[in-house]
Amino acid sequence: MQATAGRRAVPTNHDEHRQNVREAYAQVAKANNEGKSSGCATSCCGTSDDSAINTLISTRLGYSQADLAMAPAGADMGLGCGNPKAIAALKPGETVVDLGSGGGFDCFLAVREVGSSGHVIGVDMTPDMVSKARANAVKGQYGNVEFRFGEIEHLPIADGVADVVISNCVINLSPNKPQVFRDAFRVLKPGGRLAISDVVATVELPEEMRNDAGLIAGCMGNASLIEDLEEMMRDAGFEQIRIQPKGESKEFIKDWAPGQNVTDFVVSATIEAVKQGSCCGGCC
Repeated sequence: MQATAGRRAVPTNHDEHRQNVREAYAQVAKANNEGKSSGCATSCCGTSDDSAINTLISTRLGYSQADLAMAPAGADMGLGCGNPKAIAALKPGETVVDLGSGGGFDCFLAVREVGSSGHVIGVDMTPDMVSKARANAVKGQYGNVEFRFGEIEHLPIADGVADVVISNCVINLSPNKPQVFRDAFRVLKPGGRLAISDVVATVELPEEMRNDAGLIAGCMGNASLIEDLEEMMRDAGFEQIRIQPKGESKEFIKDWAPGQNVTDFVVSATIEAVKQGSCCGGCC
């Protein structure tokens, strides 16, 4: 989808920021359900209303044709900037939490990895996306995946539940990234790991880019510098932090906002970290 609308003013507070993002992705979910154009002001992380285009987008992000064939029709909306499953190394029996699960695409792929003994929980703040994901789960007859409505800064999940937290091009949308990482740390078990694909800034974003609500909803205007993300994650308690920019991602990111030279400032990256385990009187 190309950028078709003019620039909009940046939100003045966290709630306004979230509402702008929520409205943009509600349009995407509704349009995808109805087979219509979403009218999204920017690319919304590369989404399209055409299933063939979404297939092309997803294969460019690192998904295989086998991945795309596994998920229910309509789950892949071309959203994202990478393939978190590729770095998550999921194992049978694990519990996975997906931050910003959208239509459920990455959750359904994770279910295949963790098997019937595992469990996958998707969290999204857009009611239309949660409804769509739940319908897709019914369509695909998935019994060990669930979708919860909530903000990724305040996950509706108990402490120490997850073996792995994944996310695909969502944390950069948050107005409070440090809190996202703190809550991800909270829900992980000791020894649990973070496996994320997201957009990061390679240089400081110009003010006009940071103040464009359309670019924020499109996964670009709110991107953080790599060193800032590393500091947020360390402060949250994570160790073994590794952020690897993917230069090849500029080939698809440039299509998100044609003519705006966004790839001079942002790139997709894989983000990994670990919540170190702890021993207690021989329990390890």
